[in-house]
Amino acid sequence: MSLFRTTRWSLIAAARDTPSRARPALEQLCQAYRPPVQAYIRRSGYSSSDTDDLTQTFFLGFIERGWYSTADPQRGSFRALVLASLRHFLVDQHDHATALKRGGANVSLELDTDALASADASPEQVFQQTWLGTVLAHAMRRLEAEWIRAGKAEQFEQLAPLLVERAEGDQIKALAAATGQRANTVAVQAHRMRQRLRQLVRQELLHTVGSRGALERELEELRGVLDTEGHAR
Repeated sequence: MSLFRTTRWSLIAAARDTPSRARPALEQLCQAYRPPVQAYIRRSGYSSSDTDDLTQTFFLGFIERGWYSTADPQRGSFRALVLASLRHFLVDQHDHATALKRGGANVSLELDTDALASADASPEQVFQQTWLGTVLAHAMRRLEAEWIRAGKAEQFEQLAPLLVERAEGDQIKALAAATGQRANTVAVQAHRMRQRLRQLVRQELLHTVGSRGALERELEELRGVLDTEGHAR
């Protein structure tokens, strides 16, 4: 859990200032945010196997070639840094593949039309949605750890399904009946848990930006992702 309490920019600064510490710090960071990168590459039209290879290549470049070295937390969020680096990386990959084709090499880009046919989201939109899901997953793990430390693991497991979306009255009543509690008690517990989850999400995002002002801008952008996703449905 220590990774998610460490500012992402502080990890990058440590890697930049002390090269011997760069690889372990950035490997942790890249592993934590691997899903959005994979989602972007996959939605860009690459096969599953190519996506895995390109994701690995991207993170190797990010770590070993020091793509993070000129990053400035005052110029944007860690999310924006990863996305910009990823865009440049895929452009370079496309140019390289095109050059190989012109030279007669047998290089192909496999497009999985079945996977993309029912989805209109762009690679950028998929990246943002998956990034948000990753942030939420990190926050949920921290929330679960708090409840486990408090000796309430079973209670967390019961209440957690009510956190993703606002629970309906029937759901609350059913859980109250199953656990022998009053419905109002369950509703209050779920409300408090949801509030704490929001706090943890804000903390997680604060670690990926340079200031609290930037946090508000990041929240506004990610709320836009949720609005777009909701309209698509």
